[in-house]
Amino acid sequence: MKTIRWGIIGCGDVTEVKSGPAFQKIDNSELVAVMRRSADKAQDYAQRHGVSKWYSNASDLIHDPEVDAVYIATPPDSHLEYTLQVASAGKPVYVEKPMALNYAQCQQMIEACQEASVPLFVAYYRRCLPSFLKVKELVDNGAIGEIRFVNIRLFHPVQSNLQQDQLPWRVQPDIAGGGLFYDLAPHQLDYLDFLLGPISTASGQTANQAGLYPAEDIVTAHFSFKSGVLGTGTWCFTVHPQQHTDVIEIVGSKGRITFPSFALEPVKLENEQGTQEFLLPPPPHVQQPFIQTIVEELTGQGTCPSTGESAARTAWVMDQITK
Repeated sequence: MKTIRWGIIGCGDVTEVKSGPAFQKIDNSELVAVMRRSADKAQDYAQRHGVSKWYSNASDLIHDPEVDAVYIATPPDSHLEYTLQVASAGKPVYVEKPMALNYAQCQQMIEACQEASVPLFVAYYRRCLPSFLKVKELVDNGAIGEIRFVNIRLFHPVQSNLQQDQLPWRVQPDIAGGGLFYDLAPHQLDYLDFLLGPISTASGQTANQAGLYPAEDIVTAHFSFKSGVLGTGTWCFTVHPQQHTDVIEIVGSKGRITFPSFALEPVKLENEQGTQEFLLPPPPHVQQPFIQTIVEELTGQGTCPSTGESAARTAWVMDQITK
């Protein structure tokens, strides 16, 4: 069976543990090349991770005949550009989330990959993690009856590394698309798309209450799913540390499920049978189960649950909430 030989564009922090090592540990998969704009950093990453090639130019990696598929792990402002290049080279694309700066860019990426007849995958890996699959199992099996509504609450204290002369890219809208909402909320909204089906309407409010950076620091939203389920959400990134909150609540006709999006805490089921908790830690490399599904699709053994089309739906929802 063919081995998928991967190249990574942008081997930064997210690739150190979350994703990069997984390409080497999955059957029929191998990481053969990495790229960073700094040749020294690319070489350092390659040598530490046992990768045979490193580049400082993305085009060189993309057109390397020994690279079969490309993982784009750069900030969102370059996702469109690199996706167009990889698609033009006729190679499958795996891109980090959020998929792009906005829904319009996502559509360009989808069209380019369709024209080139190459698949496009997006790193919404919660669709394959044990705790989130448990929630889906409970909902699909009717553990809380018919779903009525969902509520997202994500409250973080102010980041400690905010310096006006060197702001993190995640709070610079021209690079990230927005603020921390754009970095964190898409994981939640995409998972709800996976769990409850597509969201059909969405609106919201945004503000910059603390004035610490150019992007919004609070977002509120309400949305509805095609199925009739209603949803609300509040994301605030300037609360006191004691108010740190990370919970999604799903309420049905016979009970409710609560679970975190990012913390290692149990899934909690409350229904007529009482209360149950399920603690299902993620694997050491959290993207590994998801990347496994990509490799399986590329080798004709299965399908990946997150595509450009599904990820673009989440981008559309975020555009509606923040416009």
